[in-house]
Amino acid sequence: MGRGYNLLSILVTFLVLVAAVTAQGNRGSSRGGGGRRPRVGYYGNRCRNVESIVASVVRAHVRSNPANAPGILRMHFHDCFVRGCDGSVLLAGDTSERTAVPNRSLRGFDAIEEAKARLEVACPRTVSCADILTLAAREAVVLTGGQGWRVPLGRLDGRISQASDVILPGPFDPVDKQKRDFAAKTLNTIDLVTLVGGHTIGTAGCGLVRGRFFNFNGTGQPDPSINPRFVPLVQNRCPLTGDASARVVLDDGSVGRFDTSFLRNVRSSRVVLQSDLVLWRDPETRAIIERLLGLRRPSLRFGTEFGKSMVKMSLIDVKTGSDGEIRRVCSRVN
Repeated sequence: MGRGYNLLSILVTFLVLVAAVTAQGNRGSSRGGGGRRPRVGYYGNRCRNVESIVASVVRAHVRSNPANAPGILRMHFHDCFVRGCDGSVLLAGDTSERTAVPNRSLRGFDAIEEAKARLEVACPRTVSCADILTLAAREAVVLTGGQGWRVPLGRLDGRISQASDVILPGPFDPVDKQKRDFAAKTLNTIDLVTLVGGHTIGTAGCGLVRGRFFNFNGTGQPDPSINPRFVPLVQNRCPLTGDASARVVLDDGSVGRFDTSFLRNVRSSRVVLQSDLVLWRDPETRAIIERLLGLRRPSLRFGTEFGKSMVKMSLIDVKTGSDGEIRRVCSRVN
């Protein structure tokens, strides 16, 4: 009798514990992850219109200011390469990531905030700012003529954002350093070349690039590796004594169109960033460019590969479960 009672007591206690753990897991799941990895269709009926709401907002902001498309794409890259894809770049503050030098020229914050506000009305405390930014980056590509892809969702928002953490691949980096930086984020060399291909839209500040076109390494001459026919074009757009904050396009001849024109310009040495130009000199990255341009077998489709690489990047160090939260406003923690 006593033994049977003890077994029954143990069984009841076990079932109570299982119920408690299950309930806790369900509560965590309803708030954005419960420890699960992001997946396509994550929100389901809890926020059926999440993708269409984000798309509508981004479309309006890109229509009013086309610079928002490359701005949002660049913002997503900067977010994922610092503390993972957790929306920490969106947080405001005197020492937040937004204040770091590479992030001061980012655009598109208003679009993310508006999408968040509309989603808080449609499905309160459900969709993270990190997911909104990830979806917005895809819309930026699609709106400029690029190919779309299915976006895994279910990230949580990070609570930490520090300018001192912002260490990003730089515009003067040699190929080997670019490879190491991407490998540190679980991205391979195909991902590197393909994601750099995103420079097919966007601009760079004249103050950042004109040294190569007037006084490369203190020689008083342009970088000899630049196509000589391209040099005067950039010199005219970025005069030596001109406004350093003026902008020059990254993809000459295909402004605002998401295509392979930028990769063709890399092949022709007609690009403004040194980190882009050196991709043609390295045998491995050069071969990938040739495959993406259909000049080498097996060929690669740029649109398809870009989508694959964007998905891989969007899963870098994502926050789930107790590691993050669902912010009510993207610019501040709850």
